[in-house]
Amino acid sequence: MQQLNLLHPDLIINVGDLVEGDSDSKEDLQKQWDAFDTRAQKSHAPVFYVGGNHDLTSPGLREVWEERYGVRYYHFVYKNVLFLVLDSEDNNAQRTAEIIEMRNAAISRAEIEGWGIFEETDYAKIPEQVGGNIDTEQSKYFIQTIQENTHVLHTFLFVHKAPWKIEDPEFVAIENALKERPYTVFNGHAHTYNYEQRNGQDYIRLATTGGVQFPEKGLSADHVTLVTVTNNGVDIANLKLNGILNKKGEIPLGGDTICFEKNH
Repeated sequence: MQQLNLLHPDLIINVGDLVEGDSDSKEDLQKQWDAFDTRAQKSHAPVFYVGGNHDLTSPGLREVWEERYGVRYYHFVYKNVLFLVLDSEDNNAQRTAEIIEMRNAAISRAEIEGWGIFEETDYAKIPEQVGGNIDTEQSKYFIQTIQENTHVLHTFLFVHKAPWKIEDPEFVAIENALKERPYTVFNGHAHTYNYEQRNGQDYIRLATTGGVQFPEKGLSADHVTLVTVTNNGVDIANLKLNGILNKKGEIPLGGDTICFEKNH
């Protein structure tokens, strides 16, 4: 937050996985969110939350989220730009329970044997690891929102997992509603940076953003993405945290001792 404050953004949006979400105890989860909120509140700009699988993939996690922050997906307009925040963990109760069981087993094994074995776990092989799910109600909400905001300069979508990777039909319906306008999609989850074009638009997967680093899989580094919107379009600059220095030429709060990027 100290580094972000030096950049003076108008607003901040993440791409999910803000807490570990590794407990069934409501008290433990509240403590995790208290810790995150305490840091986020040091921002000079408003911070908007996107839910990831660590934040939403259990009834307990959803309950705590909804008590603290309300809806799991939403939109807003700022300076004639439309922001859509999606929930990619929109699974039914039975599938959610199955995912939780596999996830807990995978994390327990990785903590004992090392994260290198993560890809061997059942959890790493499920379709939900490739892409997220959007249900019909959520899709209808965003299609209506898009139809009600036809004259904005640009539209941004923020989602943790990438529903287009599994051609989720409800997400495709949202894409179809956006066909006649410029938009940009940001997602996370995989911990490595990726850029692709789809439907002639930019789809950008952010890198580590604070999580486990996997340099063997690609660009896996902690960074912020600075987005500027003008009447001429959108400019995007990725800034590595080890390159954002204060007036003393240092990373704030003793950050020179932190590993923001691992070598292969």
